[in-house]
Order: sequence, then structure tokens, then C-alpha cells
Amino acid sequence: MQSNKYCINGGRSMTIEKMDFNARSLLFAKLSSIAYNNVKEAKSQAKKLGFTTTEFYQKDGAQAYRFMNKTDLVIACRGTEPTEFNDISADLKALPVMAETISRVHQGFKAEVDELWPAVTEDINRKANLGKTLWFCGHSLGAAMATIMASRCLHDEELNDPVELYTFGSPRVGWRGYVKSLGVTHHRWKNNNDIVTTVPLWIMGYVHHGTEHYLNAYGNYRKPTGWQLVKDKWRGIWMGLKQGKIDSFGDHSMTEYIKHITQIKS
Repeated sequence: MQSNKYCINGGRSMTIEKMDFNARSLLFAKLSSIAYNNVKEAKSQAKKLGFTTTEFYQKDGAQAYRFMNKTDLVIACRGTEPTEFNDISADLKALPVMAETISRVHQGFKAEVDELWPAVTEDINRKANLGKTLWFCGHSLGAAMATIMASRCLHDEELNDPVELYTFGSPRVGWRGYVKSLGVTHHRWKNNNDIVTTVPLWIMGYVHHGTEHYLNAYGNYRKPTGWQLVKDKWRGIWMGLKQGKIDSFGDHSMTEYIKHITQIKS
């Protein structure tokens, strides 16, 4: 396998920028899932996708991976681990604090990024990496971290500008002023009733960033509005109850995101 190509589902290989939107979304969904694995397993799985080097960042519970080859550098932030106190603590610290740019950002998410930022920027800033195409992705808490990191890169003249940001099951990250200042192209995937996408509450001033890509109760890529959206959400709840599941929690699974995105036809 050539180091600057990617294989998705055993199909043809191509560089990230030449992929269509669906294939690119699937790649970043898989990398966001791989970010939950231990280093040995992450390296093995990333190599199968065409990434020759893997770096693991970790400090005080905050974690992310850097996957890289000859042309691309991807930062994939790890989401919430239910058994990790630091992750739960970060999610619960929902008080808005001053952001680096403007307005306010989620305290817990910002703190996680602050822990890793020196190592991430040192890696991105290496002479050998400056010419690489930069991407960010993540799921859950990792989605929020990836959003903040991508924005910081975009506003730092010494760092490469990220091409795009792909997130899955992302919570709201900051207030409207902060979100407007982010600037990065953000594709935000939401699976039906995914509970994490509803927090922190909008009444606290938090709003979403990016273009939402909605997966309906059947796992299909749709853009329902108004009453259609309400019906689809209730449909998801009912389908979950018939299976003995709580839909809002099941919909947050990275496995579900990958399954549904895999089924989308280009």
C-alpha cells in the first residue's frame, strides 16, 4: 500500500482531497473510532487505512492521536470514556469561560485542549510536517476538542490552516460569538436522537457550529425540517423501545455512525 493513499471498505485507493464527501466522512468516522483504541491497536488499524505513522498525545486524561503519511496529517481526538474520571469531569464543567479569540467557550472542553495543545502544536510545527494537509476529527468530547483545535490552528499564523473538520455526535462548544469566529469548514454529523448533540443546553447560551449532516431513524442521510424532523425523532424513540433500547444513548455510538455512513450511496 502506498503511504499517501487510503483504502475504504476494500475499494479503490485515493488521496483524501480526491475522495468524494461520503468517502471522506467514512474515513474520518473510522479514525475517530480508532482514537478510542490503545496505541498498538490504533497503529495497526490506521496502517490499514494508509497512515504510516501514529503518534499518541496524552496528559492528565486528555487524549488524541496524530495519523500521518507523506501528504496528510490528521488529528483525531478521543471522546468520553465512561470509566475515565477526567473525561466525565470535562463534560460536567459546562460553565462558559473566555475563549482565546472572542466570546465564551465550554470550560471543560477548553481545559482538555489546553492540556494537549503544546504537544500538538510542536508536532504540527515540525519542519517535515509543515507542508502536509491538515485535518481534524473526533467523536463526542473528542468532537468538541477537535473543533477548538482546528479553530486555534486557523487563527495561528505559524500553523497550517486545517482543510476541514469532521465531527460525530458533537456537543455544543461555545456561545454564538465564539462559534461565529471559528472560521473552519466543519462537517458535523448527527445521528437521529443522539443525546450528546443536545448539550450543553441552549438556554446557557451554547450553540452548534458547522454544517449539520443528519442521519434519520432508519440510518439514512436526510435533511428533514419542521414537522418531518419531529416525526423522525419520535420514530427513532419508538424503534428503540421496540428493541429494548434507549434511542438517545444508542444513537451516540460511533459504531452506529460508521454503519450508517457506510450505507450512504455516492
